[in-house]
Amino acid sequence: GTSGKLASADVETYLLEKSRVTFQLKSERNYHIFFQILSNEKPELLDMLLITNNPYDYSYISQGEVTVASINDNEELIATDQAFDVLGFTSEEKTGVYKLTGAIMHYGNLKFKQKQREEQAEPDGT
Repeated sequence: GTSGKLASADVETYLLEKSRVTFQLKSERNYHIFFQILSNEKPELLDMLLITNNPYDYSYISQGEVTVASINDNEELIATDQAFDVLGFTSEEKTGVYKLTGAIMHYGNLKFKQKQREEQAEPDGT
């Protein structure tokens, strides 16, 4: 069943590159959770996060591949959401994870410019 109790385990080393959040090579794709949310399987997420379902609207996730033929982002979002439940995440915790993910997508669209002879940056206005 889905009790959340550990039945068995394999230990696997897996590197999550922090740099992949902000940059991907043309042949790579950003983390799956971004595309799962954009799949529109749960339209209430798009509304809550104030995002569209167009990956090209988000700088951080549209530099490389945006689709992979062997991955169904709709099904994967359902599996991810169910995994949160199995792991015992509360509704508020799940919402927090989704909001943080959406915030990262919005943050990637911010542009800054350097002020001449100053250490500060200011918004670019775009």
